[in-house]
Amino acid sequence: MSTPDHSPLGKATVYADRYDPGLLFPIPRVAKRNEIGVGMPLPFHGTDIWNAYELSWLDMRGKPQAAVAEFRIPASTPNIIESKSFKLYLNGFSQEPLASAAALRALLQQDLTTAAGDVVEVILHPARTAAHTFADLAGESIDELPVAIDDYGPPKADYLHADTAAAVVEETLVSDLLRSNCPVTGQPDWGSVQIAYRGAPLDREGLLRYLVSFRTHSEFHEQCVERIFMDISARCAPERLSVYARYTRRGGLDINPFRSSVPGNAPDNRRGARQ
Repeated sequence: MSTPDHSPLGKATVYADRYDPGLLFPIPRVAKRNEIGVGMPLPFHGTDIWNAYELSWLDMRGKPQAAVAEFRIPASTPNIIESKSFKLYLNGFSQEPLASAAALRALLQQDLTTAAGDVVEVILHPARTAAHTFADLAGESIDELPVAIDDYGPPKADYLHADTAAAVVEETLVSDLLRSNCPVTGQPDWGSVQIAYRGAPLDREGLLRYLVSFRTHSEFHEQCVERIFMDISARCAPERLSVYARYTRRGGLDINPFRSSVPGNAPDNRRGARQ
């Protein structure tokens, strides 16, 4: 079965050191999307950007090779891939002889596409290149607002409001106070979130209270971002909306979901200061 309680999360694990695509554990997106009112066709476009910093294999002479991998999983894929299974799968290459980095990339793309249910883009960066530059999410921070907060979950969309009597604005707001929890292990997931929109001005204090209300909430990264997108859409009705979260890494992986009402505007992959 493909539910979180059947995944490797929270269980004693034997770390394989040979290639095994069977380690990947897909989880269908549909159940959580039904819960938050995501129908078909999808009300958003987007991608889940994963970065893997602990990827190594052997060349045909037995010498270890290393790379940083970037994966882009379209939001339209039917499945997410559970992160611990992803880590175990990648670790399985550590003693696997491969003819070239191109051969590794081909295997990664084949297996991840099969698990996700649609084409996954794979990019391998040489380990010593400056492929990942640092840049915090662009926008105006709302974290210094003098707001008293005593509500840390579950997420409450009632905090979200827009001033429909005011002139339409186009702005980008950011917060570094996003925190949620793994739905299986309870481990915290820390992140920064960027909300770019055009429409009636969002109430910033309400938005900050809403984001903080994820603090004890249990949900995967991708699901949190889709919930934020759907709640802002329903409560504030912006003309355009994009939500982008950059989460800190765990187990050598970081996950960075992006959802937008506008097609074809996938973000870059510059790492934040905490990543």
